[in-house]
Amino acid sequence: MTGLQKYVFGVLAVVASFIVSATASGCKKNTVKFVPADTIAVLPADTANKRILALGDSYTIGQSVSEADRFPNLTALWLRERGVKVKYPVEIIARTGWTTADLLSGITSASPQPAGPYDAVTLLIGVNNQYQGRDTGEYRAEFKSCLGRAIAFAGGLTSHVFVMSIPDWGATPYGANYNRNQIAIEIDRFNAINKQESAKMGVSYTDITSATRAVTNDNSLTASDGLHYSGKEHAIWAGLIGEKILPVIK
Repeated sequence: MTGLQKYVFGVLAVVASFIVSATASGCKKNTVKFVPADTIAVLPADTANKRILALGDSYTIGQSVSEADRFPNLTALWLRERGVKVKYPVEIIARTGWTTADLLSGITSASPQPAGPYDAVTLLIGVNNQYQGRDTGEYRAEFKSCLGRAIAFAGGLTSHVFVMSIPDWGATPYGANYNRNQIAIEIDRFNAINKQESAKMGVSYTDITSATRAVTNDNSLTASDGLHYSGKEHAIWAGLIGEKILPVIK
């Protein structure tokens, strides 16, 4: 068992900091602010020099799990175990409930502004566009803008940007209250768009949707609110995205 696995399964407390109501992607907005990782004294005498920026919504900020269980931070630990000196915790611009338009606005208003270039930038956005019934054409245009910002943060290096597919919240216990088949169809439609645009820009694309659909048969993969995902599921994502990031920044 690796150190990360021991961490995931040995966490003493996965505390839900917010219980969300039935709004976009669960989607009561929180007040998490952008905090530069190097201002937080997490590890004494830390000599890490690789930086990751994670852009997104509730899935990136880790709604209903601890900061340590957010997939960006688990990714950093995964990479550290393989010898990559990644700063921890990862820098994040994300809030629960954010659509693509909200993310663009959040990037612009982030204080302090993130200072690139970053060694890796992740982008996971779109579930709230789907939940709110937003237009797919609108999503395509705004996703392209989000992707453009991500590439800029990576110093213009498309190989250092990593897009992740939208999870299927319909498979969660909360999703049982809705038409799961229809949700899956719509999620696939939005994912087809972000995958196409990622391919056009030569950006890495990681499917995590399949893993999120497994939660129907495993409640341990969902957080206490029944809608978002547990640290165990975030660890799965961390492994998937870590495999893509590793050869680029090692």
